[in-house]
Amino acid sequence: MSQEDQNRWNRQHGESQGREEPALFLRQVFESEHADITAGRALDIACGGGRNALFLAEKGFAVTGIDISSVALGRAEKRAVEKSLAISWRQADLENYTPEAAAYDLVVNIDYLQRPLLPAMKAALKIGGFIIFDTYLVDQQAIGHPRNPDYLLRHNELLESFRDFRVLCYREGRIIRNGEGSFRAGIFAQKMR
Repeated sequence: MSQEDQNRWNRQHGESQGREEPALFLRQVFESEHADITAGRALDIACGGGRNALFLAEKGFAVTGIDISSVALGRAEKRAVEKSLAISWRQADLENYTPEAAAYDLVVNIDYLQRPLLPAMKAALKIGGFIIFDTYLVDQQAIGHPRNPDYLLRHNELLESFRDFRVLCYREGRIIRNGEGSFRAGIFAQKMR
């Protein structure tokens, strides 16, 4: 695990309480007519303070949350205990992490992009399992953070990355939330084979 990355994320999570409500796209998927997801095992990639893992556990999923920050995971664990939710928290550097193959019914990836991890995320899903993936587009550079193109999706990149899945919902462009806009791409897709 890169100590520099861990220290940076621990500082960031230590300075901010983070958001408590689950990600907008995750909520929208679960509220839509497209979502017929039976609770099972779920993996929350780069879970941070656990907002999405908590949401999934409340929906009946057996959740594993993975993040590099011990500070964020400590906060997430505290919130889970307060809500009487059993969630497995794991500290790992996602640049050197491979999830268990064919083990999950749902993989969630919000606000994180590491292109080399995509094949492992796909492989982590059982046949019939779902992915909910939502993060920033390259257009975000013009209006704010993040700006590094390594962490920004190109136009249609997310859609192309999941051509081998059944795409149930896809959106890309400027998204307004609480009066503020950001450029994002989000996909809800099912592994068919």
